[in-house]
Formats: sequence, C-alpha cells, structure tokens
Amino acid sequence: MIQAIFVAKKSAQPQVGIDAVKVDMGKGIVGDRYYGKKGSDGPNITFVESEEIAAFNANFEQNISLSDTRRNIITQGVRLNQLVGQEFSIGDVRFYGVELCEPCASLGKSLANDTITSAQVVRAWLHRGGLRANVLSTGILRTGMQFNLIPRNSK
Repeated sequence: MIQAIFVAKKSAQPQVGIDAVKVDMGKGIVGDRYYGKKGSDGPNITFVESEEIAAFNANFEQNISLSDTRRNIITQGVRLNQLVGQEFSIGDVRFYGVELCEPCASLGKSLANDTITSAQVVRAWLHRGGLRANVLSTGILRTGMQFNLIPRNSK
C-alpha cells in the first residue's frame, strides 16, 4: 500500500508530504520537479519500500525520515524489485515498472554523516533503492491505496 507521498517543486527543495496527488499519463506527478521531463519513454515516478528505510536505519544506526531518499511514493508490504518489467495498478491508475531506482552519488552525499560515508550509503542502497516507473494512465493516488499486479494476458 501507499504509506506516504512526497513531492518537491524544484530539485534542491525539501520534499513535502501530501495525502493525495494527481498523476498524468506519461508525465508523472503534477507539481513535482520531474513532471513531464522524461516523457512517455522514460520513468516518471519513483517508489521505495518503507521496510528498506527501516532496515537502513537499523543496520547503520541511522535515523533518516521517509522523505530522505527523495522518492515520491513510500510503500509498505510491496516487493518493488519484483515489479520491474511488470504492469501494476494503484486504484484506477496503471503503471509499468521500468527499472530499479539505484542509488546515486547525490543520495550518498545527502545521507552521509559522521558515522557513514557516501560510498557506504550507496552500497547500502544498491538493489534496495526502489523502483522507477512510467505512469500509464491519469488519476489520483492517496495514502492507504493498495497495489495490484496486472496479469500479462489481461492487457
């Protein structure tokens, strides 16, 4: 399910948590910094598992918040890596899982501190950083909404 939703109007701004958001087909989240930037041929929304954030905090004695990974949608009870190459829906909105959202140097730098280096952060989030997806239909997402896998033969 969707545990939290975050957007930032500009790249350097902190993300803001919201309860509901409109997503547009091929463009992403209305009002987010990446809205319409990658077009229909590239991922335009990001997801991360709250369980991975909790594991990072526990394994490395950190205290990052749900928004610190800079992902848009924080999930609970969803194995995102399994959605690469799959269509799924949240409510009436359809998505396609394009690729893993692997950690970058910017994430490493933003989460590094006196007890963990940037390189350690990147290694810790490798294959755990979430999912990049394309928005395949326009609609509204709200916290608490459930994920559904779309069988390949039902398209």
